[in-house]
Amino acid sequence: MTTTASTFTGDGRRTGAPVVSFENVSKNYGEVRAVADLDIQLHPGETVALLGPNGAGKSSTLDLLLGLRNPDAGRVEVFGTTPQRAIAEGKVGAMLQSGGLMEDVSVRELVRLACALHPRSHPVEQVLERADLTEIAGRKVNKLSGGQEQRVRFALATAGANELIVLDEPTTGMDVSARQAFWGVMRGQAREGRAILFATHYLEEADAIADRVIVLHRGRVLADGSAAEIKAKAGARRVVFDLDGPVSEAALRELPFLSSLEVSGRTVRIQSHDADATVHAVYGLGLFPRNLEVAGLGLEQAFIAITDAATAEEAGR
Repeated sequence: MTTTASTFTGDGRRTGAPVVSFENVSKNYGEVRAVADLDIQLHPGETVALLGPNGAGKSSTLDLLLGLRNPDAGRVEVFGTTPQRAIAEGKVGAMLQSGGLMEDVSVRELVRLACALHPRSHPVEQVLERADLTEIAGRKVNKLSGGQEQRVRFALATAGANELIVLDEPTTGMDVSARQAFWGVMRGQAREGRAILFATHYLEEADAIADRVIVLHRGRVLADGSAAEIKAKAGARRVVFDLDGPVSEAALRELPFLSSLEVSGRTVRIQSHDADATVHAVYGLGLFPRNLEVAGLGLEQAFIAITDAATAEEAGR
């Protein structure tokens, strides 16, 4: 397999010719701007999670990358050429939510067809084994469960020696063991130098798998960095404690630097922009917190904080 050369800078970022390049890309659907002046680059060996609330432009971005739609402005390049040409050359594999599977064929027949059509195909049995489909290879596609259908889509996306794999909600319907096995294979693909781009609503997967996270909001890049950098960008910390006596939620809402508050029974969960000052103020109220925990936000909490702040800022304009 030939991949585009990539090196690292001192801060761990990749340099060299990108696998994917979006330059000032915009896409409109009537009066709705789905993608707005998007600038993104992906490099070989990167595993990148694409996150965003519904309507953020994730699906439109993937459609543009795969040549399913053309931009209204800007330029999309994949391996230095058009998406359509890169796909025709067998450099891109995709696993999408949209589109159905051929039904009145067996799993093996469908995978065999995908391998036959790929200019740099893998052996059929190898593709089946990697997707954990060997035991059900003779089953008709229309007799599969949702999780099994996802594994078939994965097999079709990796039927050949692609250098970029694009995944849209890839583990939807998979059980825990299937999801773990799937990401184990994807890690192996990245180690071999392939770029992996996946859109997901499972933020714990993005946190655990991706070495880079891109957050979209209303068609624009709101944040781009490692999961740790995204968490730091939220600028808040999580404070959790229990109280022995009755909880006055009204009093707690007066705490300084509070960004969110949740009271469940006698357990208090807070997000604060200055955790030290907030905890000091808790004691100032005459409260004595038990089992006090102060930690950084998880990726899901940081994602919500960042997107909520962007929405509030736009509403105030």
